[in-house]
Amino acid sequence: MKALFVSLALSGVLVLFWAGSAAAHCEIPCGIYDDEMRIQMLLEHAGTIEKSMNQIMALEKEKDHPANQLIRWVMNKETHANELQHIVTQYFMTQRIKPNAKEYGKKLSLLHEMLIAAMKCKQTTDVSQPAKLRELIGEFKTLYFAK
Repeated sequence: MKALFVSLALSGVLVLFWAGSAAAHCEIPCGIYDDEMRIQMLLEHAGTIEKSMNQIMALEKEKDHPANQLIRWVMNKETHANELQHIVTQYFMTQRIKPNAKEYGKKLSLLHEMLIAAMKCKQTTDVSQPAKLRELIGEFKTLYFAK
């Protein structure tokens, strides 16, 4: 009976430890993340931002536009811009781009430009901003994966 209790207690501790370490997992060098996938995620966020902008502009043209739907598209645009900024800062700038990396300054500059473009996406419905994001992501991808 005592052995069963100890076994269950140990299992519980391991589950709690694993759950706690899973939350912090993204900033340890485990090597399971896929850089190419992160680039695709950035492009997907840029596309979603652009779609949100187009939907906002279409709704604003309606005489009695549905305020709730308009707000939802604005929130969607904000969410995807924030997610893009999170990937840029927490993934690439914090974990992947090292100070001794080749073309370090250029990589940081492109990432910073992405952050600014994402910020401008939050402030406006200017579809040139998501286009700018896609252009910057493409430049960064080429530079980042260069051998």
